Amino acid sequence: MGRLLVHQEKLNKKIIDQLMNICPFNAMEEKDGKIDITAGCKMCRLCVKKGPKGVVEFVEDKAKPAVDKSKWRGIAVYVDHVDGNIHPVTMELIGKGKELAAKINHPVYCVFIGHNIKDKAEDLLRYGVDEVFVYDYEELKNFRIEPYAAAFEDFVNKVKPSSILVGATTVGRSLAPRMAARFRTGLTADCTILDVKPNTDLDQIRPAFGGNIMAHIHTPNNRPQLATVRYKIFDAPEKSKEKAGKITVCEMDTAKFISNITVCDVIEKEKEESISEAEVIVAVGRGLKTQKDMAMVQELADLLEAKVAGTRPLVEAGWIDARQQIGLSGRTVKPKLIITLGISGAIQFVAGMDNSECIFAINKDENASVIKVANYAVIGDMYEIVPQLIENLKGGKGFAEAAATVK
Repeated sequence: MGRLLVHQEKLNKKIIDQLMNICPFNAMEEKDGKIDITAGCKMCRLCVKKGPKGVVEFVEDKAKPAVDKSKWRGIAVYVDHVDGNIHPVTMELIGKGKELAAKINHPVYCVFIGHNIKDKAEDLLRYGVDEVFVYDYEELKNFRIEPYAAAFEDFVNKVKPSSILVGATTVGRSLAPRMAARFRTGLTADCTILDVKPNTDLDQIRPAFGGNIMAHIHTPNNRPQLATVRYKIFDAPEKSKEKAGKITVCEMDTAKFISNITVCDVIEKEKEESISEAEVIVAVGRGLKTQKDMAMVQELADLLEAKVAGTRPLVEAGWIDARQQIGLSGRTVKPKLIITLGISGAIQFVAGMDNSECIFAINKDENASVIKVANYAVIGDMYEIVPQLIENLKGGKGFAEAAATVK
């Protein structure tokens, strides 16, 4: 990369007008007889090539020194929790962390930040973590970004993990970018696939450009490497009866915990049943013609003791709540059974449900994208098939038998 350097001492009114007329992006502004290059500059360099000689110069940035990757070792997982109650996304990331670490012979770490959490840290060792680094201070009782970021930064400086995996929760999405900024490294949000190269470079894969491509993102000359992952993307490892690894209680200067935020009170919000936890889901898309037809969908869901979900267009139409949306801009789910009704299967939706144990699709279009990821599919009109399923289920048939006998 490089930058444009304007030799201001060579400017006059005529040259300024000439340069501003050359720029196709209107990225030059005159101010007190000088030129400022704005953020609109696309670095096309026409001002260098066609402008008065020697007035604007393109200066190459100095190459960044290569990072010594041997000094960065381990796959670290941030432990997301509320009052010591660990979010299950942490276990999923531990499972993926162990898989990645095995490929490059690295240890797996956890960084646990909070208050009165030492006993909870013991439980993490049953998931195959090599070492849990605990920051247990009264100042860390309630989540405040400045103290938590300070503790996280201390961990990275002391341990130097090669890669850090963070759950894409409200807390994780707040902490991860701050770590990336402090260590001048990259961060890939909402990864759906993670892999690692023999040289320890993390292959961070996620949909891009509206889901039209799967982007492979690397930060080969930066450490640590940071990625956030949503809940229900990876599988959690089996919990062992035996504990392995060790717990390290970390000490740091509590003066770094100073915050501009004062927590006056903590009020627990009413617990709600999330579609992310559902074992059976009936999801509906554009194939639904009217809002009143949601009654048919709900009846099918009730017979299967399932949750109703859907795609973004139905949320925008006001037919379902935003918390019922599946996809990259909604929730990620991994039920034992998901039935899709009239859903074409855009990548944004599929990325939110393709880890389901069984996908049963009903669609009129045999070439619909959802058919390609489905375990079972019925090609036909949902308005003909769903009533048959409902009738069969009411007749006492199980779902497998009810689905097998639809016409």
